[in-house]
Amino acid sequence: MTLRVDPSWQPWLEAELAQPYMLQLKQFLREQKDARKVIYPRSQDWFNAFLYVPFEQIRVVILGQDPYHGPGQAHGLCFSVLPGVRIPPSLQNIYKELQRDLSVQPVGHGCLIPWAEQGVMLLNAVLTVEQAQAGAHQGRGWETFTDHVVERLNRERDGLVFMLWGSYAQKKGRVIDRSRHCVLESVHPSPLSAHRGFIGNGHFSAANQWLQQHGQSPVDWQLPAQYQLPE
Repeated sequence: MTLRVDPSWQPWLEAELAQPYMLQLKQFLREQKDARKVIYPRSQDWFNAFLYVPFEQIRVVILGQDPYHGPGQAHGLCFSVLPGVRIPPSLQNIYKELQRDLSVQPVGHGCLIPWAEQGVMLLNAVLTVEQAQAGAHQGRGWETFTDHVVERLNRERDGLVFMLWGSYAQKKGRVIDRSRHCVLESVHPSPLSAHRGFIGNGHFSAANQWLQQHGQSPVDWQLPAQYQLPE
């Protein structure tokens, strides 16, 4: 597995990748590639959630489920797509809630790297998927890996904001100590559920209020109108 991450994550990740369950996952992914299956995102992007934000600088954690399974969409950050890729419906609903909640203006791209660079970890529960096969890599070991990430954040950091959208993310967040961290829960922003409680949840303003109450600067949720990938 390609490990392109911030140095603060590297020792822990290298140790975790050596665990038997991760070696089995690596073997599964190798077999999928040998069978000519198309896997998203690209292998160099699998760990992008750990690339843009150092461990000690994480302030907000948004948990997703598994990557987008269409060509050119997934790039290792939950809900995010690269510039030039059509904005997916769930992200369109996130933009709608941001506009309603904080008057943040929607932009014409779906790249959320600027959030990650401010300390927002955009972590999917499963980090790979087969093309056009939603959930194809669930139950193969990624969930155990990302459970350990959440457990470590819960244990070793204080005052984080966790945004848990939908039952899948909420189940994953059961280990979080709510006396030390802010846990915000609602339905998922997908078109199937967004209007049953995601639109109107006020999570973005609530996150900033929590951060300020705990001596941290708020997240600037306004994305730049144009965005070019870092070199």
